[in-house]
Amino acid sequence: MATQTETKMKALHYDGPYKVSVKEIDVPKIEHPDDVIIKVTTTCICGSDLHMYQGRTAAESGLVFGHENMGVITEIGAGVTLLKKGDRIVLPFNVADGRCRNCEEGKTAFCTGVNPGFAGGAYGYVAMGPYQGGQAQYLRVPFADFNALKLPEGTEHEADFAMLADIFPTGWHGLVLSGFQAGESVAVFGAGPVGLMAAYSGIIRGASRVFVVDQVKERLDAAKKIGCIPINFTESDPVEQIIKQNDGMVDRAVDAVGYQAVDKSGSKEQPNIVLDQLIMVTRPTGGLGIPGLYVPADPGAPDEKSGAGQILISFGKLFEKGLSMGTGQCNVKAYNRYLRDLIIAGRAKPSFVVSHEVSLDDAPDAYDKFDRRVDGYTKVLLHPNGPTS
Repeated sequence: MATQTETKMKALHYDGPYKVSVKEIDVPKIEHPDDVIIKVTTTCICGSDLHMYQGRTAAESGLVFGHENMGVITEIGAGVTLLKKGDRIVLPFNVADGRCRNCEEGKTAFCTGVNPGFAGGAYGYVAMGPYQGGQAQYLRVPFADFNALKLPEGTEHEADFAMLADIFPTGWHGLVLSGFQAGESVAVFGAGPVGLMAAYSGIIRGASRVFVVDQVKERLDAAKKIGCIPINFTESDPVEQIIKQNDGMVDRAVDAVGYQAVDKSGSKEQPNIVLDQLIMVTRPTGGLGIPGLYVPADPGAPDEKSGAGQILISFGKLFEKGLSMGTGQCNVKAYNRYLRDLIIAGRAKPSFVVSHEVSLDDAPDAYDKFDRRVDGYTKVLLHPNGPTS
């Protein structure tokens, strides 16, 4: 196990499509007075990591993945005033400086100061800045006073708190983007971790009905367990299924699938299908929330237009119905403090999505199984420095 007196640590390397490996790299150092270094206790494999793992981005060999990170501070920069060694913290996947106009307005996912030429930064993600990911034993945290969320000491709620880095706030954000209000009905497309969190957020926030659309039995079973109505899109048109069971269109719909959506066969990619289904299933003047990832360039797209990020949707029907639409990555800091307190109060337990907890050495196998959706792999936590309890 690496310590701060050592110069090397273990980290997960991207080696190319469908290939990752654990290698030794340099332990990160303080580079700026606002930095801290954390010993990573828990990091997650995210569905968004699979886009890179599959070679569907411009990610280059050597990238260290990991944008959902938490741990304990081991080193502190001279400019850090709100944190101390030994603090247990969880980090938004967004890297933000807290100084730009967007940060001042709370839109930290679109910080213009951390990634020149691009609005937004993140740990361990292609085109999101020079920030090493946290699927490693140690991690440098820039602008730490602004980015870190303090947690209670110890190891209680470790898996729940890990969800605060991305998927719990992102699921919640999907509902916010849709304009959801308590008492409304919601359709969530995609029962991966973000989709389940969007559905769970709907339950917590008082949705009258939450429909969850997917094809994977384990995911649909998880949705049913939290009080949602599962819809298998391979059985028949999910829009028709929802309208029939809801006795009409829903008030809000959330796309938690993104650009690798598939058609009714469950295997052939059709990037526009979920967006069109959202438009068709939502009542006139309802709202659409789209936290599902879409990219401006996809080297593995099924057609040229989609490869350039140009996706054909039924815009005429969208306009005719007067639907509102919200898109974009989640501003995690807008939600994570409040969601943390829901966890502490016992009102939320987002770790229900976690299927496996493994060591960093087992991460390559976990990536393979998570990508193939086998052996019940739905959400994986990695513990780079050994078990937390």
